[in-house]
Amino acid sequence: METSAHWGTYRVEVAGGEVVSATPEEPDAAPAIGNVVGGNRHPSRVARPSVRRGWLENGPGPGPRDGEFVEVGWDHALDLVSGELDRVRSRFGNQAIFGGSYGWGSAGRLHHAQSQLHRFLNTTGGYTRSVNDYSRGASAVLLPHLVGAQAALELRYRPLSWADIAEHTDLLVTFGGVRRSNTWVVPGGHARHSGSASLRAVGRTTEVVSLSAQRDDAFDGAEWVPVMPATDTAVLLALIHVLVVDGLADDEFLARYTTGADRVRRYVLGDADGVAKTPEWAAEISRTPAATIRALAHRMAAGRTLINVVYAVQRGENGEQPVSAALALAAFLGQIGLPGGGFAHGFGSMGDYGVGVAGPRLPTFPQLVNPVPDFIPCARISDLLLRPGQEIPYDGGRLRFPEVKLAYWAGGNPFHHHQDLKRLRTALSRLDTFVVHETHWTATARHADVVLPVATTLEREDVAAGAGDSRLRAMPRVVAPHGEAREELAIYTELAKRLGADFAEGLDSRQWLERIYEEWRSSPGSPPAPPFAEFWRDGGVDLAQEPYDDPVFTAFRAAPETFPLGTPSGRIELDSAVAGHARWVEPTQWWGSPQAAEFDLHLLCNQPTHRLHSQLDMGDASQSTKIAGREPVRLHPADAAARGLSTGDVALVRSAQGTVLAGVLVTDALLPGVAQMHTGAWFDPSAPEIADCVNGNVNVLTRDVATSPLTQATSGAHVLVAVTRYDGPVPPVRAYDPPSTR
Repeated sequence: METSAHWGTYRVEVAGGEVVSATPEEPDAAPAIGNVVGGNRHPSRVARPSVRRGWLENGPGPGPRDGEFVEVGWDHALDLVSGELDRVRSRFGNQAIFGGSYGWGSAGRLHHAQSQLHRFLNTTGGYTRSVNDYSRGASAVLLPHLVGAQAALELRYRPLSWADIAEHTDLLVTFGGVRRSNTWVVPGGHARHSGSASLRAVGRTTEVVSLSAQRDDAFDGAEWVPVMPATDTAVLLALIHVLVVDGLADDEFLARYTTGADRVRRYVLGDADGVAKTPEWAAEISRTPAATIRALAHRMAAGRTLINVVYAVQRGENGEQPVSAALALAAFLGQIGLPGGGFAHGFGSMGDYGVGVAGPRLPTFPQLVNPVPDFIPCARISDLLLRPGQEIPYDGGRLRFPEVKLAYWAGGNPFHHHQDLKRLRTALSRLDTFVVHETHWTATARHADVVLPVATTLEREDVAAGAGDSRLRAMPRVVAPHGEAREELAIYTELAKRLGADFAEGLDSRQWLERIYEEWRSSPGSPPAPPFAEFWRDGGVDLAQEPYDDPVFTAFRAAPETFPLGTPSGRIELDSAVAGHARWVEPTQWWGSPQAAEFDLHLLCNQPTHRLHSQLDMGDASQSTKIAGREPVRLHPADAAARGLSTGDVALVRSAQGTVLAGVLVTDALLPGVAQMHTGAWFDPSAPEIADCVNGNVNVLTRDVATSPLTQATSGAHVLVAVTRYDGPVPPVRAYDPPSTR
């Protein structure tokens, strides 16, 4: 039987009511499929509604979220949750309820955790919401100021395609690499992956230069230009400097299509601050040789060049600056809007980026309207709970944190996405009540007051497709729900009834599936599609795959007066009134900062290859990547030797925020002075006398510091650490053991 996930389409085999195999449907398949069999019926599944004993016996209120759980019946659990929701909204107002559903719980269009939770809370009076995302939170706020809201949207959904690059681009210069593993992941999944084939096609026709601290950030055949973490902006500014000084800048393009170029020019020449942003200046900061920077600038000016910035580069202090500087570099080259040239932000970050197909609108479960105006940038969740009533700057204005008493979380894991987990745990202790829907006993579930067990993707019916997909796919139920797990639609239906609201309009999940499908196929612009019964019988319907021929900036380039951008000037604003111009702002976390005297390695924290975020970390594929039974830390041979470490050893990794145990993996794919760990290891604080997490969750180490007052996004992509050998007793990993319940 075929089904889908964010990481692809695969076939499952069932025997005796259990999933016994999961087989990819394509050769370019994500290894994460290997986690399915072991994960779906793992002992860490939540089997029954569970309530923290202290909350059950003492009632809601702030305090540590620890202690055993008590299993209760569904009616009792729903009465408790609905009663607490009613108490909070009646006494404090609906803004005191935070709707937390940041995550990738399901690829389905109906059982989309965020849509269902938000619809439920909207039917019961609203909630404080979050905006933006952890992936590209800085650029999502920044780019509308530089190119306008519509062009910023098109940079995500109508960029140059891989095919455009293969046909027209002489040189692809990508900051942060272009990782093949990231092309496996698409919100909603894709019927077939095209990332590897696209990379091969580009490799045959286009020179690819990857500027990164890791050689394997890019595919084989790409040229590696090493750059120390957090210093990309310096290299970008130096490249602009070479274009200006050597007469290679396109002054005609700058005059017609941009504003603020003179300000950028004065800045890189040093007129503004007395410091010329020369390749030699950048080399002192980035450790990238000045001759390499100068030669690269000349190569870029000699042919059709595309400048790409991956999402990870902007997930750091002042994360707006490399994005702004890359756009400025592309503008000084003068190729924005030309086939195969200009600026991109996302190749190598997401599987649907650059497929070249916009595709039709997809079926959607309606969320309705939230009557509560309060919101936060998603990365400020700890600040929200720790600093009620305080104001922060954001996007040129001010935000005030409401006082939140109850958080309701579904479909996501903040103990994966968020930073500084000690601080997050303190923040969660300020809540009166924390309600969580979960399939497994994740760290988020373990910190809840009420845990409601929900069915997995394999235990319910749905439909799936991603942006630019070739097929809308049926997702039949494969096995029965585990234990007493229920579909979230059924949970919200019962809660809404208790609160005097109508969530489901009298429809069950099969009826909702048919409704959103029929509304989709009858809406203007949808492709020809059969009635639902025929669609379900056939397992899906093909979607049009007609490539668009007008990527972002094409019309603007042809006629800027007729097709202006949505900026105050109608042009690319290299010096925005709100965001300013690209500039080097020294971060507090880099190899040249005072903190590096104690924390002498720069740790990169990037996406894993064998799981999606933290999903099914206990599965076979994810576990196959572990070293000494826990998440690996990669070290350069020189750094490992200096610390007496070899592959297979256990190390204590320490930052100013906390400590973790990790297995050591030695590789020359890193720059000296740089370490690397994947995100997504399940948080395990079971041996605090040894480390804050004994399973290698990097967000114990990362800082909960905003990129800047402008965007308030996450800066969790890297942090300074110290790594030492650990020779003490190695505690077992207990992250995948269920908690005590009675």
